Amino acid sequence: MATMAVQTVCSDDIPLRIKLQRVERRHKLRAFTLVLPLLLFILIAFVLPIGRMAFNAIHDDTLLSLMPRSTAALSAWDGRDLPEESAYAALAEDLKQAWAHKTTGVIGNRINYELPGAGSKITSTAIKISRVSVGPYKAALIEINPLWGEKDVWSLLKRGHSAYTAYYLLRSVDHQYGPDSQIVASPPENSIFINIFLRTLGIAIGVTAATLLLAFPVAYLLTILPPKTGNLLMILVVLPFWTSLLVRTTAWIVLLQQHGLVNDVLLALHIISQPAELIFNRVGTMVAMTHIQLPFTLLPIYSVMKTISPTHMRAARSLGAGPFYAFWRVYFPQTLPGVAAGCLLTFILSLGYYITPALVGGPSDQMISTFVAHYTNEDLNWGMASALGTILLIITLLIYYIYNKLVGVDRLKMA
Repeated sequence: MATMAVQTVCSDDIPLRIKLQRVERRHKLRAFTLVLPLLLFILIAFVLPIGRMAFNAIHDDTLLSLMPRSTAALSAWDGRDLPEESAYAALAEDLKQAWAHKTTGVIGNRINYELPGAGSKITSTAIKISRVSVGPYKAALIEINPLWGEKDVWSLLKRGHSAYTAYYLLRSVDHQYGPDSQIVASPPENSIFINIFLRTLGIAIGVTAATLLLAFPVAYLLTILPPKTGNLLMILVVLPFWTSLLVRTTAWIVLLQQHGLVNDVLLALHIISQPAELIFNRVGTMVAMTHIQLPFTLLPIYSVMKTISPTHMRAARSLGAGPFYAFWRVYFPQTLPGVAAGCLLTFILSLGYYITPALVGGPSDQMISTFVAHYTNEDLNWGMASALGTILLIITLLIYYIYNKLVGVDRLKMA
């Protein structure tokens, strides 16, 4: 009988475990089905565009597709002297083909990225070489334009044999390819992007610090006020969210202009003797960005402060701690998750600002987003735009990694 009971339990135990596994599998499938639309949205609207941007930063097959003969003929070129006649003949055929298919402008733009001023020379060479029916082409091309007697353009065409290039990323950190395809620093007159990245980081850090100094005491005040008064002030804090970013930025132009409200008040109080320059400079940029970002820093701090019991401070005071000591050693450490969340959110958002610096900042206050927009909308240079965006993304991820190492993502509290 005991043996039969054991067998019954064992035989019943196996189907029960399988049933539990099936139920759990159905629950997981149901949960995955519920979040599937969100996952698809993130994939389509976030992951794929970022992946495409990173791909464009290193991919450029213009020369490979439009000048296949030249790039193939240069694959065995050692780069010491000018190429042989066969390479010039291949170049002539590619230029004739390009002129016939109206693609010389595309080739010229691509070469012009690395060799400024070469774009028009490509077009004129294609026009003239189309009239030459027989070789030799080496002397003919050099006579048409001395550009073809320089190794720089041939090194560029040789690098075009690959559909992948590091040029855009190098240019984004003020480096470029030299005459022999070695990596060298860009000339001083073209070395602008490192300073722009540093400027962007500096403005973002300044705005983050300013919002923290303003948000922390306001958040603390909101937590100690009576609920009715606190709710009213909270409405005033979130009120800017009811207006667009463009409207808020334009409002600061009205306030900070030479004969605006701020200057009029300062003059009336005899604080200044003549209107101050408060707009189209770093001051206007910082003030407008701080106003816009203030709620993003305040709300996470406020949400954490609401969870801190006031008895902690009273207990510290009862044990002999002074007001400042009790605040600094007992209350402030408990607010750090909210402070970290608000500052991190404000800093990351400030890195990508475009409209506000463009409207209230001067030429020396434009951030990296301005140049991304320039290469996208005006130059149509998607490679440079993608490279700048990719580097900014890498900087953001690096800052987030450092934050995780120093503070810990598990301590991040947004609400």
